[in-house]
Amino acid sequence: MNAPAQAVRFGSGKTVRRIEDPALVTGRGQFTDDVTLPNQSHVAFVRSQYAHAKILSIDTSAALAVPGVAGVYKGADLVAAGVKPLSAPLPFPRPDGKPGATAMRRVLAHERVRYVGEAVAAVVADTREAAINAAEALMIDYEELPSVVDGVLAMKPGAPVLCPEAPDNIASAMRHGDAAAANAAFDKAAVRVSVDIVNQRLAPTSIEPRVVLAYPEEGTDRVVIRLSSQMPTSVRDGVGNALGIGPDKVRVLVGDVGGGFGMKTGAYPEDVFCAFAARALKRPVKWCSQRIEEFQASTHGRDAVSHAEMALDANGKVLALRVRGVANVGAYASVTGTVIPLLIGPWVTTSIYDIQVIDLQFTAVMTNTMPVGAYRGAGRPEAIYITERLMDAAAREMKMDPSEVRRRNMIRPEQMPYKNPMAQEYDVGEFEKIMDQTLALADWKGFDARKAESTKRGKLRGRGVSTFLEWTGGNVLTESVTVNVLPDGFIELTSATQAMGQGIATSYAQLAVDVFGVSIDRIRVKQGDTDRANGFGSAGSRSLFTGGSAVQAASEKTVDHAKTLAANALEAPAADIEYSAGRFSVKGTDVGIGLFELAGKQGDARISVEASASASAPSWPNACHVAEVEVDPLTGVVEIVAYASVSDIGRVVSPAIVQGQVDGGAMQGIGQALCERVVYDNESGQLLTASFMDYAMPRADIFRAFKTHFDTSVPCKTNPLGVKGVGELGTIGATPTVVTAVIDAVASAGQGRAAERMQMPLVAEQVWRALQGEYPPAPLA
Repeated sequence: MNAPAQAVRFGSGKTVRRIEDPALVTGRGQFTDDVTLPNQSHVAFVRSQYAHAKILSIDTSAALAVPGVAGVYKGADLVAAGVKPLSAPLPFPRPDGKPGATAMRRVLAHERVRYVGEAVAAVVADTREAAINAAEALMIDYEELPSVVDGVLAMKPGAPVLCPEAPDNIASAMRHGDAAAANAAFDKAAVRVSVDIVNQRLAPTSIEPRVVLAYPEEGTDRVVIRLSSQMPTSVRDGVGNALGIGPDKVRVLVGDVGGGFGMKTGAYPEDVFCAFAARALKRPVKWCSQRIEEFQASTHGRDAVSHAEMALDANGKVLALRVRGVANVGAYASVTGTVIPLLIGPWVTTSIYDIQVIDLQFTAVMTNTMPVGAYRGAGRPEAIYITERLMDAAAREMKMDPSEVRRRNMIRPEQMPYKNPMAQEYDVGEFEKIMDQTLALADWKGFDARKAESTKRGKLRGRGVSTFLEWTGGNVLTESVTVNVLPDGFIELTSATQAMGQGIATSYAQLAVDVFGVSIDRIRVKQGDTDRANGFGSAGSRSLFTGGSAVQAASEKTVDHAKTLAANALEAPAADIEYSAGRFSVKGTDVGIGLFELAGKQGDARISVEASASASAPSWPNACHVAEVEVDPLTGVVEIVAYASVSDIGRVVSPAIVQGQVDGGAMQGIGQALCERVVYDNESGQLLTASFMDYAMPRADIFRAFKTHFDTSVPCKTNPLGVKGVGELGTIGATPTVVTAVIDAVASAGQGRAAERMQMPLVAEQVWRALQGEYPPAPLA
């Protein structure tokens, strides 16, 4: 049977207009701050101006006297009310074998503050202005304590201690691989290279700041929380547990989300407080974060330093990989914050290379800084950056083309399925083919001519290449979707995954069009309501990988179920019923019934079906990126003049969305390479980059001459759709690609050692200093 015309036009593999966009571009989108309820109050938090201090007293009298104030709350008030800490047991031990350690993170700091920006008190008032005025009237007496913001310094004897269970501030530590085998490999190696790496701290900086609106549900004892989040169920569970009321007493609603990037996962202290206050005051309570609060008190990313070494034989084959790293996880070590550097990063450290001997040692350290959590890529960018820098160092040491040393170490297709030394199994991958396509796309062989032309204009030209993979799926590999066919002519898909600007609703709708054969405007995707669907949410590039498979399964199950209903309605055997383009018919006749008419004939005026789909394992998307840069030797200014990438992400459902994901991800990776960095003052612990005046974001003029291609010839074998995660892939590859290109340019001026010692972000001053032969000390020295 030929595919219905509507499916041909709007189904998977086609570029269509995003179904999310009409509401957004006409101002009809609904973000949390767009919602205002009757009798709504507003929250202002009082945040610590100290990085580390004892709270001696809090005088609330002046704040309570401000007109319109409904309540003023301290940490002690919440403790007395039974609000529980947000910290959870850590999955990895400390180096002494004792359980992982962290101070208990409270909703409002109680007795001690541990980072600048930690919430100490909260004011609820009739207006936002009154809440801010009252917050400024609070009198808090602190006893300032010594602080430490550097992870390496925090482990040294005499450093300020964040919690007694960790006198060395080490929350957890892990070691992977075979140290003895690695030592033996290094002893016999013909070539040994090493790099010192700083993966600097980053602020996710989504366009929409965090917003929370909590209110008592009318007629029940539940609380409803409307907020900007990637993981509604996680917020529901976190709030319910913290308040001691259980998840069943909490409903979470999420509307439009202006970006997440991993930062909007789980329950924040502010979420819990708003729910607590709404229950206590029996009225709606809203908090909208100011941008300075986003920098101070929303989860940061990265912040790891490493010393890495690679041993190779005389032909450039890698014999062993050795890494020692320290991850600064902030004032409160979370499960996510420790799992990312201690386990997820190590999973991909050997990347697409056939390296079986490793010795990886990582330590998670607490400091007086904002806690670190997931940020686009979450461990994979840090690990891949290390390995790609080592590959480039090996190429320079052996005077080999950087693509050639990678080629000699790639896992071959005939080795699939391949198990890496971290026991992670890759199902498929044709890595050399992807690299060859990228080199051709970038005109790799024509570089010397372009370099000569740049030299004539007084510019230093450099190129970088990265070949890599990533792990996706979050290891939560099952998702469910409910399909409701309604008599008004719409098909609703309800999922616990969450849209956050990535266009997932459009991709789901295209998959449904494949099955139902109706126009895409007949498909409505419902997300963000824990009363309708619960699950892991959207993180780890899993939405299409798991949720899309569930859409296909539920859609097919719906058509099969509806055939039985149509058979009854048409008084014909089910085996004689055909379905096409929204209509059931009896074979060989013109007797039939429309899908939506059939739905209206059911007892509840709908056809409702739920189905689940599971992946058998994670997916392993992979790619090759090539960048060319020009450096002005007089100023150190870096300009990206060419960028090419080919990505293997298996089947592509929405080509334009996929390109947006890869290119947008690459821009975030370039931001880390060239300009972004969260900075705390080493002496006072003050956050020095608390606004866009000080925290530099990548600009649109960076995005020029990008060539982005996809290879869809190697579908994933671990999920029914054959898709591979894509949302974080561009970020992972862009950072090492651009950095190695800048290193190549600076090294061409005779400053090879200084070039290799540069650390991100490669701002103009640092590049200029490297060109003068200056470089910073090794981070783990």
